[in-house]
Amino acid sequence: MVRKIKAKLVLQLRNQGLSGRAIASAQGIARNSVQAVLNTADRLGLGWADVEEMPEPEVYLALFPGRGVHESVFAQPDWVRVHTELARVGVTLKLLHQEYVDASGQAQAVMSYDRFCRLYGDHAAVSGATSRVSHKAGRSIEVDWSGPTMQLLDPTTGEISKVYLFVACLPFSRYAFVEACLDMRQESWLRAHAAMFAFFGGSVPRLVPDNLKTGVISHPRDGEVVLNDAYREMAAHYSAAVLPGRVRAPKDKASVENTVSHVATWVIASLRHEQFTSLPQLRVRISEQIDAYNRQPFQKRDGSRLSVFTTEEKPVMQSLPAIPFEISTWTYRRKVNKNAHVVWAKNFYSVPFTHIGAHVDLRTTDTMLEIYRSDERLTSHLLLPPTTMNQYQTNEADLPEGRSWQAWDRTRIDDWAARMGPSTVTVIGKIFEAASIEEAGYDPALAVLRLSRRFSPTRVEAACELALRGPIRSPRYAHLRPILDTGQDKTGHVPDEPEADDGGYVRGSAYYAGGTR
Repeated sequence: MVRKIKAKLVLQLRNQGLSGRAIASAQGIARNSVQAVLNTADRLGLGWADVEEMPEPEVYLALFPGRGVHESVFAQPDWVRVHTELARVGVTLKLLHQEYVDASGQAQAVMSYDRFCRLYGDHAAVSGATSRVSHKAGRSIEVDWSGPTMQLLDPTTGEISKVYLFVACLPFSRYAFVEACLDMRQESWLRAHAAMFAFFGGSVPRLVPDNLKTGVISHPRDGEVVLNDAYREMAAHYSAAVLPGRVRAPKDKASVENTVSHVATWVIASLRHEQFTSLPQLRVRISEQIDAYNRQPFQKRDGSRLSVFTTEEKPVMQSLPAIPFEISTWTYRRKVNKNAHVVWAKNFYSVPFTHIGAHVDLRTTDTMLEIYRSDERLTSHLLLPPTTMNQYQTNEADLPEGRSWQAWDRTRIDDWAARMGPSTVTVIGKIFEAASIEEAGYDPALAVLRLSRRFSPTRVEAACELALRGPIRSPRYAHLRPILDTGQDKTGHVPDEPEADDGGYVRGSAYYAGGTR
C-alpha cells in the first residue's frame, strides 16, 4: 500500500542514481508503488533538495495529501467532559461508556468499551491530563508532621523554642494546609485536625496518617489496626475512617510526603530571615505562604491547587457536622463507690446505682465528664470548677427511687441514733464531744450505728447502756463490739475496770534472783 512507502527514502535513492526497478528490488517495495512516488514528485516538481530537511511523515503528506486519514464512523465522545466526570466519586469509565451509548442512540454507530478506554488513554496522553485512577475528588486526606521545624523567640528571656508543623493534603487537587504547634502530643494532633477540617470546609471518608502513637496504637502485618480511642472518636465525629499507611511505606501517602518537601521551601525557607515571638503571629505568616503556594499554577496541568479544589473537589466533599469536635481525654478503670459515685479531680460524680462496684471509663472535655462502661455511655455531668474539692455532682435518675443519696451530717446521724434508743444517743453524743471538729466524729459515730447491720438494734442499744455503766468515758466501736461478740449485753454484766499498769518488770524479782521459771 502506498501509505506505507517511505517516500523520502525513495527520493533519496533516486538522487543517488538508482532506477525505480533497483529501488523496488532493494527495499522490497512494489514497482508500481515506487513509480507512484516518483511520478507524483515529478508532477509536483519536488526533488531531493526540496525534501532533505523534512521529516518522513511530512514528505509523505506533501506527496499524497489526505491519503491514509480515515474519518471515524463512530460517534465521538466529549473527551474533556469524560475526563472531568471521571473525577467524581463513584464515576468509572464503564459508567461513562454506558452514558455515551445511551446518548448516541441509533443515529450513529457507537464504539465498544475497549475502544472507548483506549481512546480515552490516548486523549490523556496527548493532552497531558492526569490519570484519575489513583485519586478521586473528595475521598481522602493525607496527614503527617513535617520533619523540618521552625522556631519561636521569647522576647523576655531570649529562649528559643521549637515549633512543629502539621501538614495535610487533598491528593486529588493537592490543596494543602499547614498548622504550627508547640508540640506533637495528642491534644495538638487533634486540634490540628479540627483546624484542618474547618480550613477545607468539608470532610472526606478517609484519613491517611502515619503510624505515630497519637493516632495508631499498633499496625500489625496481619490482623486489624488498633487506633487510639481519642483519634478514632475525632474521625467518627467527622464521618471519616482512619486508614493508616503501611509501616515504612511512605508511598502510601505520597501526596503529603511531597507537600512536606514543598512546605520546607515555601514556608520554612521563605520565612527563615523573620523572627517570630508568638504562635499566632507565626500562624498568620504560614497561612499567607500556604495561600500563595495553593494559588501557584501547576506545571503539567491546567489551573492551580486552589482552582481545582474550588471547582472540582470541594463540591463533592462531605459537609461538616453542626458542632465542632471537642478535644477529650480518657481515664480508664475507675471503680464506682458504694454511694453510686465515682471520683474525678477530688470531686464525686454519680453513676447509675446498678453499676456499683463496677469499673468504668471517664471521658473528660473542657466542660463535660462522660462515664462509660465498655462501649455504653452511662451518664454525663457538667464538670465542677477546678478549685472545688469534695463536692458531689449527682443526677437524681442515677439513684434508686425513694432513696436519694445524701452526704452524712450530724442531723442524719442523730436521727439514726434516736431510732435505736436513748443509750445510743448518749454514746453518739459523747463521741462528738470528744471530736475536735464535728466532721471528725462522723466516721466513729457511723461505725457504732452500723453495728445494727450485724446485730439487732435492740442488742446495740443494750450494749451502749452496759458500756455507759462501765469505766469508759466515751464508748466507741472498739468497746461495744467485744460486748456484743461475747453476749454480755444479754447478761447485763458490766466489764470490770482494768487494773492500772504501774510499770516494772513483768516476771518479777524472783525470776531474776534464780527462782523457778
